[in-house]
Amino acid sequence: MSDLVLGVGTSHGPLLNTPPEDWGLRAAADRANRALVYRGAEYPYDELLALRAPGFAAECELDVRRRRHTACREDIEELGRRIKAAGVDVLVVVSSDHKEVFGDELLPQFAFYWGDTMRHEPFTQEQLDGMKPGLAIAEVANVPATSTVRPGHPALARHLIERTSAAGFDPAASRALPPGEWGNSGIPHGWGFVFEQVLGGGGTPPTVPVFVNTFWEPNPPSAARCYDFGVALGEAIRDFPAPLRVGIVASGGLSHFVVDEELDRAFLAALTARDSDHLRSLPDAVLRSGTSEMRNWIVVAGALEASSLTAELVGYEPCYRSEAGTGCAMAFMTWQDENTASAGARKDRS
Repeated sequence: MSDLVLGVGTSHGPLLNTPPEDWGLRAAADRANRALVYRGAEYPYDELLALRAPGFAAECELDVRRRRHTACREDIEELGRRIKAAGVDVLVVVSSDHKEVFGDELLPQFAFYWGDTMRHEPFTQEQLDGMKPGLAIAEVANVPATSTVRPGHPALARHLIERTSAAGFDPAASRALPPGEWGNSGIPHGWGFVFEQVLGGGGTPPTVPVFVNTFWEPNPPSAARCYDFGVALGEAIRDFPAPLRVGIVASGGLSHFVVDEELDRAFLAALTARDSDHLRSLPDAVLRSGTSEMRNWIVVAGALEASSLTAELVGYEPCYRSEAGTGCAMAFMTWQDENTASAGARKDRS
């Protein structure tokens, strides 16, 4: 039987791959946004700034940005070290597709990719030139320099499809990814960030991608549904007959594009305390915009419900890019055997 030996949660926001001097490139888009989501409601930038007075000007100072960026990069490296030290045979990576692969033709709540391999494609210069301000500088770091083939694990993936289906879920099954937004059938940035940034590029373990529709109406799954799906996913992983060492990763989050430290800290505390009631009760109105990617972490928490692994916060950095509090809160966490978890992890520097 397989064993879940490691859990990981990581943010993957563009500020992580953007020099702090350039964080303002995305702030310009925030100021033009008429529907910034904060605690379940939508605000134009000026109204959000007034609501959150006196604002976050001090958090936007360049030295603060630099400190937070450096801390995040250290945390990403630490996650990579822990994954490699765990000696996993396969990774199950749970993330959200920003309509890079699945679009309005078919938008599954949950989907598994069960192909033998997956393409990981670089962007063309034309694609980079067409991205919104502040994105190209970050997204190029989530793809390899040349076309790369990453290994899948079709046997485990098919088993997970069958077992979660038997548990009452109806996941989609993709053996060949659609051409998607970029026309290349490549694995999107939620997984690319793990491959390139956390694991450092190059060779990667066999990976089972799990897609969660966190963003898109009309069918994002509720927090409770995500947690219950995670429970079924964890049971299916442990029930796989081969003796695999499996790691499971949540990629995305936390609160953005408006940072909400109170929401984040309560969420991280619930993860650490295995407070399933809190995780299952997060309302749909809050899980919108980028904050919706918390759903990926909820799935992973459900998958680890029956494990003996201990949650440990590696780091949390609320990365602000405007006075109204827009930006992305970055969090990095692992679930490990308490005998191997790092005793010296940096907890929270804010």
